[in-house]
Amino acid sequence: MLEEAAVRQRLKELIISELNLEGKTPQDIADATPLFGEGLGLDSLDALQLAMAVEENFGVRIPEGEEARPVFASVDALVAHILRAKAD
Repeated sequence: MLEEAAVRQRLKELIISELNLEGKTPQDIADATPLFGEGLGLDSLDALQLAMAVEENFGVRIPEGEEARPVFASVDALVAHILRAKAD
């Protein structure tokens, strides 16, 4: 069973490295901050890149299209999705 804190930390590191968020640290990314729009300001290309990185690093499937929206709502939502998928 994956530990939530470890998943959260690894996910934030992935977001920073995969999306080239220069000068950001995992501590800079609040767990509930929206990943798109007003939050981190990611776009659809970032979502695709992040989805591939999450699938590769955590071995979980990320839904496509509209189904992906709630999964990518925030770090919290993405962590919850990873933990749920790993538990199944």
